[in-house]
Amino acid sequence: MHRLALSVLVLSLATPAGFAQQSSSSLVAPEFLYSGGSAFPAAAAVTTMPPSATRTAFSGVGIGVKAGLLGVGVEVATPLSYHVNIRGGGNFMSYSDTLTSDGISYNAALRFRSAEASVDWFPWAKGFHISPGALLYNGNQITAGASVPAGKTFTLDGTTYTSSATDPVTGTGAVTMNKTAPKLTVGWGNLVPRSGRHFSVPVEIGAAYIGDPKVAVTLAGTACYTYEGTPYCSAVATNSMIQSNLAAQVQKLNKDAEDARFFPLLSLGFAYRF
Repeated sequence: MHRLALSVLVLSLATPAGFAQQSSSSLVAPEFLYSGGSAFPAAAAVTTMPPSATRTAFSGVGIGVKAGLLGVGVEVATPLSYHVNIRGGGNFMSYSDTLTSDGISYNAALRFRSAEASVDWFPWAKGFHISPGALLYNGNQITAGASVPAGKTFTLDGTTYTSSATDPVTGTGAVTMNKTAPKLTVGWGNLVPRSGRHFSVPVEIGAAYIGDPKVAVTLAGTACYTYEGTPYCSAVATNSMIQSNLAAQVQKLNKDAEDARFFPLLSLGFAYRF
């Protein structure tokens, strides 16, 4: 009886030791993984993505201010994916000056107002981006008041006239553009940096296709001229010859304006990511 009890005790002590020995030859500590019979640290078998790579759509917002050929602007951007942002903003600028062309003085007022949207594609997830987009609202225009001082000469389509001393020539002028326009820019800088930075300095260059700008000029008052040696003075608005010369002059101006169908875009800004 005593011998049986002793045998059971020996077996109960020997079995855990044997199991532990067998386990140590077939199991690997939790901090190691096997691959091809070799043990690796577990961390080496896991690829860690940078925190910015997990950015999801609308997961951040960047707000910036800029100055460029469209004026002073404000813009907002948010990511759609790791390589793509969507961006929108508005621009405005006012400027006035006095210009003289063919003897006619124009008190010109430039009034730029526009709203835009772009999709920014960052092919290398760095600062460089390619941005197709559009001017969703193009309210850019130039207006002017026209005048010719009394007794001064001016030219319409090669014909010289003299502004009346008692009823000087006056008028208006305007340059208008298409209300919407596609655009394409390239640049450097990201309003929502993937690196986690908060500040950025975006730079962009490109062009918007605004179509052919449309020039309009109307004149009133009295103009004097000599026809076949005889002097005449006539109301500009009702004289067919003066109106024909004016129409030809405006046609030339519109032809020259065709060179501006691609409006250059250039801007420099400062942005903060929230």
